[in-house]
Amino acid sequence: MAERQEAGVSIQVIERMLSLLDALADSPQPASLKALAQATGLHPSTAHRILAVMTQARLVEHQAASSYVLGIRLLELGNLVKARLNIREIALPFMKHLHETIGEAINLGIRDKDDVVYIERTSSGRSLVRVVYLLGGRAPLHLTSLGKLFLAAENAAEVRAYAKRSGLPGKTPHSLTDLDSLEKELETVRRIDLAYDNEEAEIGLRCVASPVRDDEGIIVAGLSISAPTDRHDAGWAAQVKRTADDISRALGFRQPPAG
Repeated sequence: MAERQEAGVSIQVIERMLSLLDALADSPQPASLKALAQATGLHPSTAHRILAVMTQARLVEHQAASSYVLGIRLLELGNLVKARLNIREIALPFMKHLHETIGEAINLGIRDKDDVVYIERTSSGRSLVRVVYLLGGRAPLHLTSLGKLFLAAENAAEVRAYAKRSGLPGKTPHSLTDLDSLEKELETVRRIDLAYDNEEAEIGLRCVASPVRDDEGIIVAGLSISAPTDRHDAGWAAQVKRTADDISRALGFRQPPAG
């Protein structure tokens, strides 16, 4: 009985610590003890005791005028979590759900220098088109919907430098092989936050992709749907964007407020 009571008290303390951390996270300025007590529903003396322990652990920093801010230890722990995040593992459940919804191949790709590399893929299992870029495959950025997402995140000088380095080689008659056409396409990608591959990497195959962003808003991956041209559905654009946004949120990305 005593052990159960002790465990209950410990859980309650942890819950109160978390409520104080949430209150500090919600406060754009250093928060006073009074404000934190009101936000959490804790008695000021209780909040003060818990904050003192959290200050010793560097989870909270005690500033002048009895105000508090989140501590440096949280940044250290956050960096450890971020370093250990595996984009593929986080994205895979979302990819499987999207695959089950539409029944077509879902791809996850990252950038490696001037190529996009496919790090995960769910197969439709019924495509008659030979998809050349399978798991572990590479392709020049400008030839794929995934790659265009990364190019669209760059400025004009960086895009020109990529074009010069790569020479913008083509794979099909639909490939974008001149800088003007590529720049025009990238402007559209930036505007709608979606990228398309209209038989540019492989005849008979179309793709639509949306970016995956980390907690700093940086594009760290792209998510795409690929299918034979005759099965391609314009409605997939909204679905792949929602799923990419869900993965981004799982990585810590928060959409900045409008305006």
